[in-house]
Amino acid sequence: MKTNVPDTAILSSKGKFTTFSFAGNTVKFLTPKLVRYTRVMKWDDGYLEVGADYGKGEVEEYIDLDPILEDLYLNPREFLSAISNVEVRYV
Repeated sequence: MKTNVPDTAILSSKGKFTTFSFAGNTVKFLTPKLVRYTRVMKWDDGYLEVGADYGKGEVEEYIDLDPILEDLYLNPREFLSAISNVEVRYV
């Protein structure tokens, strides 16, 4: 059973968008054709390796949050510094 851990961020998607949530903040960005994320393989201080399903089974995908956060005028180091784990979660 998974619990809400204070240092864990949540990766999810809905429709054409990915959401990355942590500590009451959510960053949303476009990810066309994605059906769902299946798992987080690696978290490295803003860089994610994930399993993603685009409708034909799982493929390995990479997400670099630094440029996404910078485009939103957020400081990546401040936003990401307390995160030590990322989970895929769908409600």
